[in-house]
Amino acid sequence: MNNMRVGGGGGGLGNSRSLSSTTKDQKQTRETKRRVLLRMGKYLFQHPATVIVAFLLMLGSNILALAGPKLSGVAIDAIAAGPGKVNFDTVYLYTALLVAFYVLSFIMSYVLAVIMVRLGQKIIYTLRREVFEHLTTLPVGYFDTHATGDIISHISYDIDTLNASLSHDLLQICASVVTVVGALSMMVTISPILLLVFAITVPASLLFTRYKTKRVRPLFKDRSMKLGALNGYAEEMLSGQKTVRAYSREAVIVGRFDRRNDDAVEAYYRADYYGAIIGPSVNFINNVSIALITVFGGILYMLSNTVPDLAPVFVISLGGVSSFVQYSRKFAGPINELANIMSELQSALAAAERVFRLIDETPEVADSEDAAILCNVQGEVDFDHVKFGYVPEKTILHDLSVHAKPGQTIAIVGPTGAGKTTVINLLMRFYDVNEGEIRVDGTELREATRSSLRGAFTMVLQETWLFHGTIFENITYGKENASMEEVVAAAKAAHIHDYIETLPRGYDTVLSDDGVNISKGQKQLITIARAMLSDSSMLILDEATSNVDSRTEQQIQDAMHELMHGRTCFVIAHRLSTIQNADMILVIKDGRVIESGNHDTLMAAGGFYAGLYHSQFT
Repeated sequence: MNNMRVGGGGGGLGNSRSLSSTTKDQKQTRETKRRVLLRMGKYLFQHPATVIVAFLLMLGSNILALAGPKLSGVAIDAIAAGPGKVNFDTVYLYTALLVAFYVLSFIMSYVLAVIMVRLGQKIIYTLRREVFEHLTTLPVGYFDTHATGDIISHISYDIDTLNASLSHDLLQICASVVTVVGALSMMVTISPILLLVFAITVPASLLFTRYKTKRVRPLFKDRSMKLGALNGYAEEMLSGQKTVRAYSREAVIVGRFDRRNDDAVEAYYRADYYGAIIGPSVNFINNVSIALITVFGGILYMLSNTVPDLAPVFVISLGGVSSFVQYSRKFAGPINELANIMSELQSALAAAERVFRLIDETPEVADSEDAAILCNVQGEVDFDHVKFGYVPEKTILHDLSVHAKPGQTIAIVGPTGAGKTTVINLLMRFYDVNEGEIRVDGTELREATRSSLRGAFTMVLQETWLFHGTIFENITYGKENASMEEVVAAAKAAHIHDYIETLPRGYDTVLSDDGVNISKGQKQLITIARAMLSDSSMLILDEATSNVDSRTEQQIQDAMHELMHGRTCFVIAHRLSTIQNADMILVIKDGRVIESGNHDTLMAAGGFYAGLYHSQFT
């Protein structure tokens, strides 16, 4: 028995904790929704004049539309007076007013719709620009851990979803509020007793909508996430088509795409299905209310004509019944419309939450107020007992100490994953060290501005990057005011000038996205020509000749020797033949410098470097 009591008590406690957790989640969801709505409102009120004009048009349009049923009711009462008693002047007057009011309401609604579309576009332009601008401030580590396709999904799909909501749903909500309040006020003046019908149907609609909305919103959030994952996978696979085809993996990636596509479709179906239930259900409740009003209104009208001493609250004319029914439709219609667009609102809120989460991502740590601007950099670089790891629990570099004199060439070699590229990331301050210091001309990197630090370096990476534009624009990317003579000289030094001259438009030839219409080697040569234009005092070469053939490599080596002259150079190399003339070669393994010296010294030592060298040339 005691065991049973303990078990029962534990179950009750578990249920209590479960309910507490659910309540906490619901409060958190409401708070998140409130913050999202407030932030969306801030963007809206960046255009106060437009918002005020839109509000006045919306108010005027709905007031004119609300006057329609009252006018039609007066006209009907004038006709219902009976044969020979019809006041045609009243009928004609109120009919004309009815037409005029509806025409004016239509014109104002049309103008309002145009204004809201333009307002939505302005807000989305601002939001999209803010997102893209914020992306440029995020640390490199963010892009290392987030799929490009998912990020693009924020800029395209999520913001487009917000646009649709701002230009249509927001207008619909405002108009619905005015219509509901106005219709309710008019119905009170016609027959307060008939309002009792809404005492049952309206709470039923609101409770049902609230109940379903809580369960639908997470589905739309999941839908956005699944679409982002699908976009990320598609972008990744499309960018690697050559590799996919080389290994005949088309069927495999299609299968994986199908699984992600199925997840996205299922998420869309569940969100749209459960969201779509709300509209028809609320519409059914509202149709029931209109049917009840018609029946009870007809009964009250008959009683008004047959019971002489009927209380005034029960008296209603035929025109009053007609007006009340029309107002009841106007009253119930917006509630139904709100239910119908609730799924779109949930989708917009989920999209807004994702966009604002991206905007709230922590940018790179700002330069300190007293950060030094590096000027006339000589190129003296010191690594002083540097320790670093991309994540706290995994250290990549252990106690790294290096001294590079101005004009020296420092080559970094070692097995894959040893930490070679990490050294470059720290030099450019894409990441900050965990322990120790890195100094340039005696200034610790964290005490210098990032722009001046990165401006002191020129980089030529193994992964080439070209943008959609002319060859001239790509070469002058790092020095936009360069003259044609300087560009031609740089191209000649990089041994790409002759190839460019063979193109129909020469330096005005437009490269497609990432230069896919030229070979990989030619892309690399163009990036080297870009580096030739730079006047920075330090140079980073990350396997810069890996994409050219042996003959071109030798030509590039001569050009690179000229490029490297007088600069402090950090060279990451797998081809050891390219670094034999380096002033110092650092051999890194497991994040530690295990050997250092020039080529001859390391070969004579017969250590790890010598083994690497022999493995490449034997």
